[in-house]
Amino acid sequence: MHGHEWDATDAAGLAPGGASTRPDGHRLVPLATALLQSDGLILHWSEDAEVLLGYTAEEAVGSYAAQLLTEEADRPDVLDLFRRIMSGTGRSFVFPVRHRDGHRVELEFRTYPIAGPNGTLLLLATASDTRALHEIEADLAVLDGIFGRSPIGMAVYDTQLRYVRINEALARMNGVPAAAHLGRRISAVLPGINTVEIEQTMRQVLKSGRPVVDARSHGRVPGDPKRDRAWSASYFRLEDSTGRVFGVASSIIDVTERFQAEARAARAQERLATIAEATARIGTTLDLQRTAEELIEAVVPRFADFATVDLLEPVLRGAEPTPIPADGAVTLRAVAVGESYETGLAHAVDVVGEVSEYAPDRSYTQCLRSGRPLVRAHVDEEVLRGLVSSEDRVAPGMAAGIHSYLMVPITARGMVLGGSEFIRMRNSEPFTDADVALAEELVARTALALDNARLYRRERETALTLQRSLLPQEIHRTLGLEIAYRYLPSSVVSEVGGDWFDVVPLSCGRVALVVGDVMGHGIRAAATMGQLRTVARTLATLDMPPEQVLTRLDETASGIGEGQFATCICAVYDPLERTVQAASAGHLPPVWVGADGTARTVEVPPGVPLGVGGVAFESIEFTLPEGAMLALYTDGLVERRGQDLDDGIDLLARTLARTGRTLEESCDAVLGALVTDGTEDDIAMIMGRALPLPADRVAELPLTGGGKLPGKARRFTRATLEAWGLNALSDYAELLVSELVTNALLHAEAPRRLRLFRDRVLTVEVSDAGGQTPQLRPFAEQDEGGRGMFLVSELAQRWGTAPPLPGPLAASGPSEERARPCQTADRHPTW
Repeated sequence: MHGHEWDATDAAGLAPGGASTRPDGHRLVPLATALLQSDGLILHWSEDAEVLLGYTAEEAVGSYAAQLLTEEADRPDVLDLFRRIMSGTGRSFVFPVRHRDGHRVELEFRTYPIAGPNGTLLLLATASDTRALHEIEADLAVLDGIFGRSPIGMAVYDTQLRYVRINEALARMNGVPAAAHLGRRISAVLPGINTVEIEQTMRQVLKSGRPVVDARSHGRVPGDPKRDRAWSASYFRLEDSTGRVFGVASSIIDVTERFQAEARAARAQERLATIAEATARIGTTLDLQRTAEELIEAVVPRFADFATVDLLEPVLRGAEPTPIPADGAVTLRAVAVGESYETGLAHAVDVVGEVSEYAPDRSYTQCLRSGRPLVRAHVDEEVLRGLVSSEDRVAPGMAAGIHSYLMVPITARGMVLGGSEFIRMRNSEPFTDADVALAEELVARTALALDNARLYRRERETALTLQRSLLPQEIHRTLGLEIAYRYLPSSVVSEVGGDWFDVVPLSCGRVALVVGDVMGHGIRAAATMGQLRTVARTLATLDMPPEQVLTRLDETASGIGEGQFATCICAVYDPLERTVQAASAGHLPPVWVGADGTARTVEVPPGVPLGVGGVAFESIEFTLPEGAMLALYTDGLVERRGQDLDDGIDLLARTLARTGRTLEESCDAVLGALVTDGTEDDIAMIMGRALPLPADRVAELPLTGGGKLPGKARRFTRATLEAWGLNALSDYAELLVSELVTNALLHAEAPRRLRLFRDRVLTVEVSDAGGQTPQLRPFAEQDEGGRGMFLVSELAQRWGTAPPLPGPLAASGPSEERARPCQTADRHPTW
């Protein structure tokens, strides 16, 4: 027969009195059994008897119990006791017996006389160590005391997570009698708490055996149904001595106050984090819409499920907003809208760009007028009707689940710029005073950034207007040269720049191409640019060579003010000779592209920037054959942070080298290749391509040999203008030609050539080999001469002199002819 084990918990390995402890902490109390004959001979000896008294079954079976387990002096009493037991009395008693090693063990016996084979009487005895039993009883009493009297809630659940035992402390916490828990699951007893998470945690403990400490639960219980509470629970698995799992035990304490304090601290920390993040996020640009979007990104979904920013129309134009009238409506434009999920509010608010008008009696209008926040902790249909701009937006708003609303006016420097709305739907918490304070802080930061953006927009628009007015408004078509250009303001720098370009038509079809870049940004740079461009155009119109134009510009820049420097390049193209004269003031070299796609930079003497002063400039001359192209540009096109400047110029040359594109397409290709992610500086660029000059636009007459040259020149002029269909200009042109040729005969060595050039105006050009420049001179009524250039000045639209570029005639004449003036007179056609 086998013994029965009593389980308890003890930390010792082997407890005094024979109780032992398993590795899992369960105490084992041996229950010894023995079967004796009526004369006391031992017939059976259990394993627990061996553990309790030290004798093996081989040693005990066949021995007399009295002789084996007692001292000789005690045997009479033992035999007497044995006779009484066999007679049916004394079945439960405590008696000391001898252990195999000699010490005494006090045992509690239970005896049961039984009938053996052939009716013989046998005795079945069980025995336990009284000391171990007393310890087990004490432990159980302690456990019952802890479970019954502990202020901490305690419960035991079976493997189906049903209550098996619950103490009064937990029953009071739940507000449900202990008996009403038994046999039921938590979800049935406490439906108002987060039972799904609790039972999931308990299942994990059942499965893994790993305890869980401080698992939080929250909700409302029948004992306190109007207030949210919080608990901290620890769970551990219960199993018997064989390892069989039979449930879960829990200890639970109420941590509502601590939970609320932690929640308040967490909310405060979250508000601080929101403010810190918003401070870093809001106002990163000077763009009104982007700043509004940054506010939305800072509050959704952390603070609100849905948010909007609306601004007054004048603010979007950069103007000062007017005060909200006491009895007038207010019009706003939606600038930014954001949501944390598909809320369904699309039909209840304006989409970005739409305009809404709020009547004077609307809550929104009154809030803007007062400048104070408007909060509706709980929103119903009636409340929402007073918030929206129109009745048809109430139903979609209620369908979306709006339950709490907050609107904060956007004010800066005492002016209302607009309003920002915050709406909660899935977020079940209504807006509180702390939320209002947080929203006011965020909106105040946004308002400052929006006002700065508004002021910047106004100033930038003013500067851009000034800058655009100083740039060419129209590029006149030039014979023999196709022109395309691009101007791009910086997309990164917050101020306008000083880049400029100009195309200046000159006499005889010539054209001056000018590109410049004032160092720095802002209104001052734009104003300097305007002055330099005006001076450059004036100087070029006077037919000054490029190096002289730059010299005069340098003087102008030096006189503008200290620290005003600029780079500039000036190139004059003659479509008759297909030559270019160019001079540079510290500017980047132009790119020359042949008709076959060959591309290279033109090494123009670099010079120094305008404004340095005291340095002479040099010009070079090169040919631009038919189909060839010349590109002038500012450094914003080719200069990028972290890249070598030469790499940008090489990329520009490679891009222009591709043939088969129109000039406009080449401009677009350059911008596409070099301007890929915005520009850090302004970009100005001019491209010119040499075209064939129509034969019916130019007529030349060599003025050599004998005869009356003025008459010969007049006849040539009349015949040419008749062929061109310009008969209406013949009289004026003949008189001009006659005076110019006569002037050359009288004051120069001799006239060399007459050239008529028809473009937007008719140009009459007479070249000579003289050494004097024609000038207007005063004359008296009785003077016989001196009126020739006066007549020219009166009849011509404009007139001037210029040194002739080397050409076939100049090359064949005396070398000094290249330095002699070329007299010109322009007259507008009347066709």
